[in-house]
Amino acid sequence: MSLKDRFDLVIFDWAGTMVDFGSEAPIKALIEAFGANGVLIDAAAARRDMGKAKIDHVRGLLLQPAVVTAWRSRHGREPNAADVEILMAQLGPLMREHAARASTLIAGARETFERLRAAGLRVASSTGYTREMMQPVLARAAEQGYTPEHVVCSGETPAGRPSPLMIYKACAELGVWPLSRVVKVDDAEVGIAEGRAAGAFTVGVTSGNALGLSLGAFQALAASERDIRTGTARDALYAAGADLVIDSVADLVPALVQATEHETRPRG
Repeated sequence: MSLKDRFDLVIFDWAGTMVDFGSEAPIKALIEAFGANGVLIDAAAARRDMGKAKIDHVRGLLLQPAVVTAWRSRHGREPNAADVEILMAQLGPLMREHAARASTLIAGARETFERLRAAGLRVASSTGYTREMMQPVLARAAEQGYTPEHVVCSGETPAGRPSPLMIYKACAELGVWPLSRVVKVDDAEVGIAEGRAAGAFTVGVTSGNALGLSLGAFQALAASERDIRTGTARDALYAAGADLVIDSVADLVPALVQATEHETRPRG
């Protein structure tokens, strides 16, 4: 059985999956936006809701007890809806700046895209970034040879991840069904939950938020520590419900082929 016999569409996440190893750009932008309001957050806090629509990500941060305490200390009150709007207004330019810097394709991403297209599969994408935040990323990705047929950004569906609505939107507009013939590839646990909610075959990638390290930091680790960190990321993505977990998007095609062969292999 070929991949085209089993699947029609692959939907990729962006940061941490196809670009920005370690999903660093959103972390830097969020830390700067909160810092501009006198509240220090660390990378672990910023990563907790990674993959969600950025407005939901900001709301989630403002509900974390440590952030609420810090906000109250700085502003004399707890954060409110107006603060979300202020942070989002500040976050937009910061996200564009950091995302543009981090828009180099992850090694093997373009080759995977080309192999999927050559196999007759369609390729789409979705993201927790707004359309404005994505503009420099889309332009830079196109320069590098990655041009998905369809892009869904946060705010373009009534709800973001973990709801399946971005996947539904892509499938409806591309005319792809049933959802069991769709592959969702994501580096964040909330993206895995999105794929499962849609009924798609869901693939986790350890190169992004689950790992939580830039490429340079990851490569600087001793081999044993890299194995431990990758194993922890893999376990987290499987625990989130991934059907399959790979270390890099470069591994996607052979992993899907193997999974497809396993599905069709006679038992006994």
